[in-house]
Amino acid sequence: MRVLAIENFVATPLGLVGAALADARAEVDLRAVWQGAAVPQTADGYDGLVVLGGEQSALDDASYPALPGIVALIRSFMAADKAVLGICLGAQLVARAAGATNILGRPIEFGWHAVTPTATGRADPVVAALGDGGPVFHWHLDTFTLPPGAVHLATSAQTEFQAFRLQRAVYGIQFHFEADRPLVAEWSDQFAEVIATYAPDWQARLPRDAALYGPRSDAAGAAIARAWVGLVGPRRG
Repeated sequence: MRVLAIENFVATPLGLVGAALADARAEVDLRAVWQGAAVPQTADGYDGLVVLGGEQSALDDASYPALPGIVALIRSFMAADKAVLGICLGAQLVARAAGATNILGRPIEFGWHAVTPTATGRADPVVAALGDGGPVFHWHLDTFTLPPGAVHLATSAQTEFQAFRLQRAVYGIQFHFEADRPLVAEWSDQFAEVIATYAPDWQARLPRDAALYGPRSDAAGAAIARAWVGLVGPRRG
């Protein structure tokens, strides 16, 4: 199994998805595009694609010129019926690639907040890992409309479209299920000044929130990651 991972920003690793890929003994081709790594033009030679998050908007082609190439790459994987997983910005790019409208600059959704699967989500091979729903980590402003032909899988109080599926195994997941407590702690330290501008009490809240919500969030995130990796399948070309 060979999976391509697109890293769009500093300190945005695969997290729990990386652990699931390692458990599956997958070969991961990680492209740090924010550092200038090239974006492959097609899905050839890969079984799956992961597109990670970042501070950019999904329409920020002028300041992040890699975006059109990433969108074209997503479409190549979709055309080949290969598995795709977009997380946060990655989900917004999957939505863009599939013809949705990207909606920018909404109020921030940050921290552990509940996500609830839709009825379809409870039966989905990936999002069913959420069970009846629960707290997961969020960090985003932007969102999107549901792409044409997509299945709506999960929602939150603030963001209607938290997860969707296209085709067999093309997923857009807005929330950061890949971020377990150690990764959230890293983000909280590395981006402390930014976080303080919209969550000035975050450092004080973090230990309590991590203890209250982190164990369930980590378990759900690991289950979601394993479920998606299980759909990647053998290489097709």
